[in-house]
Amino acid sequence: MQPITPRLHGVLDYLVGTLIVATPWLFGFASGGVETWVLVAAGAATIAYSALTDYELGLAHRIPLPIHLALDFMIGAAVAFSPWLFGFADLVRAPHVVLGVFDVGLALLTSSRAAAVEAE
Repeated sequence: MQPITPRLHGVLDYLVGTLIVATPWLFGFASGGVETWVLVAAGAATIAYSALTDYELGLAHRIPLPIHLALDFMIGAAVAFSPWLFGFADLVRAPHVVLGVFDVGLALLTSSRAAAVEAE
């Protein structure tokens, strides 16, 4: 069951992408280290490929929604594991895990079939 429509996913992409970029400053760990830049890069990438996705809120319609969802899944997993991959788990890890798992869940719960129906 995939209850999230592509339109809702698009809204969440831009909101969550912005939140991901802002998280280091919102939670006080924006020291300029890898713990900061993992989130800044992930959020900026999410916003960029969302603008290029072929769904209602995309601007250029170049990336098919299933590819977009695969990118969400991969970036979410990378963000969730980044505290251990990059060795900053002793400093901060909860925001990365929560945002990463949320992104993976969003990818898994979004219907890519609805996009074809909405486009017709």
